[in-house]
Amino acid sequence: MSEPVDSSREGNLEAPIRHPLGQDDPAFWDRAALDAELERVFNICHGCRRCVSLCHAFPTLFDLIDASKTMEIDGVAKADYPKVVEQCYLCDLCYQTKCPYTPPHPWNVDFPHLMLRAKAVDFREHGAPLSARVLSNTRAVGKLASIPVVVEVVNAANRNMVARKLLEKTLGVDAQARVPEYHAPTARKRLKKLDGHGDAVPAGRTSGKLAIFATCYCDHSEPGAVEDLAAVLAHNIIPHRLVERESCCGMPKLELGDLDTVRKYKERNIPVLAKMAREGWDFTAAIPSCVLMFKQELPLMFPDDADVALVRGRFFDPFEYLAERHRAGLLKTDFKTSLGKVAWQVPCHQRVQKIGPKTREILQLVPDTEVLTIERCSGHDGTYGVKHKTYALSRKLAKPVENRVAQAEPAHFTSDCPMAGGHIAHGLGDQPQAEHPLSLLRKAYGI
Repeated sequence: MSEPVDSSREGNLEAPIRHPLGQDDPAFWDRAALDAELERVFNICHGCRRCVSLCHAFPTLFDLIDASKTMEIDGVAKADYPKVVEQCYLCDLCYQTKCPYTPPHPWNVDFPHLMLRAKAVDFREHGAPLSARVLSNTRAVGKLASIPVVVEVVNAANRNMVARKLLEKTLGVDAQARVPEYHAPTARKRLKKLDGHGDAVPAGRTSGKLAIFATCYCDHSEPGAVEDLAAVLAHNIIPHRLVERESCCGMPKLELGDLDTVRKYKERNIPVLAKMAREGWDFTAAIPSCVLMFKQELPLMFPDDADVALVRGRFFDPFEYLAERHRAGLLKTDFKTSLGKVAWQVPCHQRVQKIGPKTREILQLVPDTEVLTIERCSGHDGTYGVKHKTYALSRKLAKPVENRVAQAEPAHFTSDCPMAGGHIAHGLGDQPQAEHPLSLLRKAYGI
């Protein structure tokens, strides 16, 4: 096949830029135009193959090409393109860390957002199985499972292999996969008395007062991480409170291709957050995917929405926020307990925020603490790591991380993403268990 665009320029030395998603353009939903763009980008990927080790989407694509009669993309049936699409879980690593053809390169390759477009077109044309709809409805499932009494039944069932086999048959959740444990009361109920009192002291890009977006997952399944975040903020005399009201950030529905529901969640969240931003609040969340949703995905979906842009500029990863305070000399370093060797898995959705290793920077302030950085995907990525259809693949993707952790023999294993950390620890038989970095920081402070 001929090259898809002018081939006079090889590679890209400029920082990648991101174009708006364009879901409001009728051409976005045109199946023929989508297939043509998939063929163009797949052909470029075939000629490069640099991303083969990142996830299973690329090996799937290359296997299809290598098994075709022409051994080129024109030998692959378009009916097989979804086999590639379904293996992409939108981690963004190919775009941010590997691809030499991202814009402003004239080949204009944005593989993750092309996969998102394909997921969205397929969702609009065919919908999604009930199991996928249920698993991506994290807030509703969490609310139901966290009801007192119900929570004990749900947790007991999740530990029972007979019940897990039934869950595998009905909702496609692999019987061996680690599923969330639910808690009552939730994080928002535990911390509902936070009132944000105190004097705000601006530093760097921070306003000096911080509102916590609890997230669906942490609210119902990891409330301790939110409590640890609040304790660290209190220790550093940073006025803090919960976001007044929150819905799901929308990431699970984005990964499903359900852009209409993403818009619905945005219309619930953004007015509340924008109002708080105008009152001087910054925002954070203890899960990188939720932070990324407000920092990147919603702004790319709604580039002309001034409130979305306002919220984007006020959202921080927790350790990004603490690093801003530290640079201004406002972060306390009165640590009581060393952490020893810490194996830190960097979640994909934190890496692609382009903030650098802020978690490592802060944890290494603790005396006698060494942080081993592991920049490999956990293989969990939302529902990918629990679905029976992809669970075995997710375990393969997690194996290099598990090996690094086991070889390091650390005192602590941590990941900023509780789901990623739990997935890796599960593969290690919880030796060691996963701990959130915020929990380690609280432990180091002795608070």
